[in-house]
Amino acid sequence: MLFALLIGIAFSFLYESEGFSPGISWAGSFVLRMGVALLGLRLSFADLAALGWESALLIFIAIVSTIFVGRLLAPVLGIAKYFGVLTGGAVAICGASAAMAISSILPDHKDKDRDLSVTIIGITFLSTVAMVLYPLIAEIFSLDVRDSGVFLGGTIHDVAQVVGAGYSVSDQTGDIATLTKLARVSFLVPVVVFLSFYLKERTEIGKSSVKFPPFLLVFIALMVMNSFFQIPEIMKESVSDFSRFALIVAIGAIGLKSNLKQIVSVGLRPILLIVVETLWLAGVVLVFIHFV
Repeated sequence: MLFALLIGIAFSFLYESEGFSPGISWAGSFVLRMGVALLGLRLSFADLAALGWESALLIFIAIVSTIFVGRLLAPVLGIAKYFGVLTGGAVAICGASAAMAISSILPDHKDKDRDLSVTIIGITFLSTVAMVLYPLIAEIFSLDVRDSGVFLGGTIHDVAQVVGAGYSVSDQTGDIATLTKLARVSFLVPVVVFLSFYLKERTEIGKSSVKFPPFLLVFIALMVMNSFFQIPEIMKESVSDFSRFALIVAIGAIGLKSNLKQIVSVGLRPILLIVVETLWLAGVVLVFIHFV
């Protein structure tokens, strides 16, 4: 996704052409929502139940507190509150996919695509750094196999990096880390639903600008199907591959809609916000593991 974004930014001049802009806008909105909706087939209620109530409570506390940290800290740094919600949700849930889902329900404003691009660049970079450093942190704190998996799955932003970090420790750690990460991903729906209604009541832009996103209904329906019906593995893999393809196309389109000068102009404060949110998330998970 990072490469798609960067390539899109490099060719962003195409968005100024009337022949390209309608298709780019369509890919950055409809294709984006379709890709997020299809993620539902990767989750089931059995996956969530397997983690136990302690891990579920940890994930809930970590996600909610990280979003609040982003929302409260953004104005302190002189950044729009919606950017804090966007980055907090992306850090807390599932990186770039969460960023795109949350961005799709935020009120429209002139810097919306720029904010999403900055978020994805920052999230992807920090997620890659975490993939290398967090297994070492787990070793420094002498975490056992289960706690290491919960720590890695509960803190690293993107699924691919969670898998890479988890299985670099051991197969069992990788399994637990992946399951914990999928549980975090499952919170995408309730978080986006809550934000939809919250923004509908609080947005200054107008209540008509924020509506319940229909793609979440598809996400929920696919998750229910995967929970109660035996779906062929080849079908799930095909849908997962298509979802990944759709998200890559969408993020490429968002890059095409971005202006490099605008992205550079945001300065270091947004990146600082993402770093603080990342450190907060890691701290909450480590403290919870130690005391619970």
